[in-house]
This record gives sequence, structure tokens and C-alpha cells, in this order.
Amino acid sequence: GLYFLFATEMWERFSYYGMRALLVLYMTNVFLWQPAQASYVYKWYTSLVYLTPLVGGFLADRFLGLRMSILIGAVLMAIGQFCLVAEALPFFYAGLALLIIGNGFFKPNMATQVGRLYPANDARRDGAYTIFYMGVNLGGFLAPLACGWLAENTLGRYHSGFTIAGVGMVFGLLVYL
Repeated sequence: GLYFLFATEMWERFSYYGMRALLVLYMTNVFLWQPAQASYVYKWYTSLVYLTPLVGGFLADRFLGLRMSILIGAVLMAIGQFCLVAEALPFFYAGLALLIIGNGFFKPNMATQVGRLYPANDARRDGAYTIFYMGVNLGGFLAPLACGWLAENTLGRYHSGFTIAGVGMVFGLLVYL
């Protein structure tokens, strides 16, 4: 199970960091916002991404379970990425909201699921987290390169970058399933 969780997390991080690499540039170049306005939206987005896992973890523990929470989160994040492809402000805000909510369901429950693969005192647990976080780092490393290159070198510009980020999230969901 560890390698499935590794790959799922790698693709989710690819999705997240790929989109994040384009976000401020997208707001300033497509919506023609001032850098201060784009930075304001970016700060709120990032803050909520780190806050919502508290709620997502609580809902998973009390009502939904880990697997269902991860599935809900992955689906919401994939839809959110594809909403960003549309060049309309309502889709942009909806995409960010879906990414925030989806991350809240997804993020806290993946690491918990890795921990549950092994008994509490199993020596393999530390190594498993090391492998799991290699997936985080690999996805975070590759995403800005791939999404940035697509945004810079294709006709779709930012849409191509957001699309590949969404495709990455779909890959992660498929690996998990």
C-alpha cells in the first residue's frame, strides 16, 4: 500500500505546486490585476489551504473515514484545477474554493493512512514516511518545471499548465482507486 500512497501523494503535490507556480502570474497577466491584489488572493488561498486540513481531519475521524475523505478531496481538487482553465472570474474563484476544500479533506488523511499501514512500534514506519515524503518532494520538484514549461511554450499558455495540474490530480485519484 505504501507505493500507492506514495504515487497518489506525488501526483497530488504535482497538481498543487504546478498550479501554485502559475497562480500569481495568471492573475497579473490574464486578469490584469495589480501585484498587490494578486498577492492578496494568493495569501488567502495559501492560508486556507493550511487551515482546512483541521476540519478535514476532524470530519474524517468522526464521520467519513480516511478513504472517503481522500476520495472526496481528490475529486474536488481535480474539478478545481479544471475550473481554473476557464478564463472567467467566477470559475477562477470556484476553482480556488474547490482546491481549498479538497485539500482539507485530502491532506491530513494521506499521512494518517501511511501511519496505519504499520503497527505503532514497527521499525518500518519511519522508513515508510521517508518514502512517502520523497513522493511529496518529487511532485513538488517536477510540477513547476512541467506546468511552467507548458504555460510558457504552448498556445494554451496558463490553461495548459492548469490542465496538466488537473490531469496530475486525476492520475493521483486513479492510482489511489
